[in-house]
Amino acid sequence: MTEAIEGYIFYEIAALLVLAAGVGFIGLLLRQPLIVSFIAVGIMAGPSVLDIAQSDEQIDLLAELGIAVLLFLVGLKLDFNLVRTLGPVALVTGLGQVLFTTVFGFLIGLALGLDPLTSFYVAVALTFSSTIIIVKLLSDKREIDALHGRIALGFLIVQDIVVVVAMIVLSAIGVGGAGDAALSDVFKVLGYGAAMLGAVALFIRYAANPLVERLSRSPELLVSFAIGWAALLAALGHYLGFGKELGGLLAGVSLASTPFREAIASRLASLRDFLLLFFFIALGASLDLSVLGASVGPALVLSLFVLIGNPLIVLMIMGAMGYRKRTSFLAGMTVAQISEFSLIFMAMAVSIGHVPESALGLVTLVGLVTIAASTYMITYSHWIYDRLEPLLGVFERRASADLREDAPQNATPHDVILFGLGRYGLGIGAALKEGGLRVLGVDFSPQAVRYARDDGYDVVFGDATDPEFLAHLPLRSARWLVLAVPEHDTGITHDDPRKALLRAARDLGFAGKVAVAAHSAHTADRLNGAQADLILMPYRDAAVAAARMILSGSEVSRPAVEDPLGQKELSS
Repeated sequence: MTEAIEGYIFYEIAALLVLAAGVGFIGLLLRQPLIVSFIAVGIMAGPSVLDIAQSDEQIDLLAELGIAVLLFLVGLKLDFNLVRTLGPVALVTGLGQVLFTTVFGFLIGLALGLDPLTSFYVAVALTFSSTIIIVKLLSDKREIDALHGRIALGFLIVQDIVVVVAMIVLSAIGVGGAGDAALSDVFKVLGYGAAMLGAVALFIRYAANPLVERLSRSPELLVSFAIGWAALLAALGHYLGFGKELGGLLAGVSLASTPFREAIASRLASLRDFLLLFFFIALGASLDLSVLGASVGPALVLSLFVLIGNPLIVLMIMGAMGYRKRTSFLAGMTVAQISEFSLIFMAMAVSIGHVPESALGLVTLVGLVTIAASTYMITYSHWIYDRLEPLLGVFERRASADLREDAPQNATPHDVILFGLGRYGLGIGAALKEGGLRVLGVDFSPQAVRYARDDGYDVVFGDATDPEFLAHLPLRSARWLVLAVPEHDTGITHDDPRKALLRAARDLGFAGKVAVAAHSAHTADRLNGAQADLILMPYRDAAVAAARMILSGSEVSRPAVEDPLGQKELSS
């Protein structure tokens, strides 16, 4: 009998995986993220359609493990340094969007006939944007390191922190509501949480680095440890009363300071996606399509609010802070959807009895609509901006403050405009300055700008891919443009952004010469026909220079660059 049941469960899981692969392929053709396909699989596998998902306990177990791994990876990637280096824009934009969405979402919920508590939960759920989806789409577009991409990552991290706080509060409320001594239970959970935080802090301080370094000698063991560590702290969090979600998150935070966090995250990403399939299957299977029909109207209203309202508030806040409308618009487009955390948050609210299951179904419908629509909005954001650009001037403040997308503050003409202030770019800049040339540096990293400014460079903070920003640069007086931006920052596609930059510079009156850094012969060939006068290949050039020194038998170090960019040509 047991073998028959196990066989049936295996058949069921096999059918779910095949269904997920088929629906996922259709979603891929439609350019949709997996989360949309997975929710659709859950609805199809549920009792309202195919009625495949019947092993609730087993599916729920895999779903819970998936959530633990997801929260572990979120904790592993909580980059507080990014929020700090981006200054106030990440904090103000992130918190401003959360506050705006919560207040207006609550009022819309009341207007739609929801009770106040349900309206509040739905409004909070609408504030979270999907970090996974946004990072994936921006990476595919090679915009993750663009200015708007970095700002989006900054306020997404702020949102993740808000998610953590919301789940802590919800867990405490859930524990308090489960018994008579509600207040004492809440304090007990908070005490356990503080103790666990202290233990994690000690682990980070004394054990994390040496332990992970030793485990890294066996990549397979490192992955096994990471999964086990996430499951252990998730189980401990559940046992102590503040939830397996927060336990999994703390497990990730405990390893976030180690130099191996990226390796762990990359190896667990596929496992996370696989296990989350069962969360969305469990979610979709629990939805009653007959009940969902009544939620279509409210879901459309809330979806329009998320698709329009969230980008609008980001556009307004960033515009008020001095960012140009293009950067503000592209960053705002990234928050036009809700997150998988929204569904987890609502599922927690249902489990403690604060909201009915219909509210979870409503938020699920909003998730399907907004994630599907925002995928196209982010993919075609530049095309949409070009159409709406004449209407967006009202959101742009003409005067911009220090370390925003500012124009050069002095009127001294510059011989060279240098894009990219990393180690390679600053090395070129130092050699050019030593050769007597006046250099203006450009970068979208506040940290790089501050470092270069402290080092005595004239610098400008801004996104070189923004044509409006280029118009503020002294292009007509410059004799050289040097693009020392790393190749992965721009992406080598058929429409390389550096080509667009060069075309825009020529259109704005730049009549000098152009030097562009490339890291492969393929890239060099692409850029050679894009109005580039000089192709810099750092690895090849350094190797040739080293070989010449070896062949000449030189034992004395020479200046880094004796003839930077062809000094004779520059002075001619």
